[in-house]
Amino acid sequence: MSFLIDGPWLYANGRAIARTDHPTELAAGTMAVFWGVSIPLYLNRRWTRPIWRACRASSGRDWMINSGVMKVDADKVSTRGHAMSAAIFATYPLWLWLGLRHGKR
Repeated sequence: MSFLIDGPWLYANGRAIARTDHPTELAAGTMAVFWGVSIPLYLNRRWTRPIWRACRASSGRDWMINSGVMKVDADKVSTRGHAMSAAIFATYPLWLWLGLRHGKR
């Protein structure tokens, strides 16, 4: 999971979940998984190492910020950068909700 792909991925999940018999439960589980993996990745928790190594990143935060595409120094994120990351995490439910909304049509 990374900031670059999480939003579109949540949207796509929302569209698929909207067509199921239990969208509320699936949406809650999806948010739990996304936050439960993405935030520990950003915080460089040890258990996330296999994930970011598989993505050829130098750390979980490197994967979340750079997604293998950008060149931001993930070891020197400023307070402002951390605040921006928190704001991005806060948008995750919006992406999922948009997918749910459009998937019902």
